[in-house]
Amino acid sequence: MYNDTMPPGAEAVEPPLRTLTTMLVAGAISTVAFDLYGQAISPMLGGANLAPVPLANSVIERLFGAPYDPGANLLHYVAGLVAYPLGWMLIVRPLWQRLAPGLHWLVPAFAYGVALWVFALFIMAHLIAGLPAFLGFSGITWVALAGHVLFALVTAATERARALP
Repeated sequence: MYNDTMPPGAEAVEPPLRTLTTMLVAGAISTVAFDLYGQAISPMLGGANLAPVPLANSVIERLFGAPYDPGANLLHYVAGLVAYPLGWMLIVRPLWQRLAPGLHWLVPAFAYGVALWVFALFIMAHLIAGLPAFLGFSGITWVALAGHVLFALVTAATERARALP
């Protein structure tokens, strides 16, 4: 739980159920923002259309030898609802509060979005699925960057809002 007046390391411990619901709420809102931006707003503005489920299916096909649409959808939603918010809550936020507590939360959230983008487009798409690194730096690359940064900003903002008294 946030308390901007407490020194680093002295933050209150959030009850486990509240942490779980915060993760799920932040993940749900962030995933909707990511998908809405990448699959509706960007294409309406003339940008690329994000395709996170087909990318997940490429990973599944590489790992298991065949695509599996239900598994690709599950992978996309588990990443958005659980894994990515947990990365913020359990790794990035605690590191930021310990190492640079005076830094505005937008900075580490933005950096986390860039890290998510690198994870998705380099590690998952390139190293695991065998696609070109960062999808060849095409239009989808930059829409994905904006989408992952948006995801991280919404996750951090949602967690902060839920931590307010």
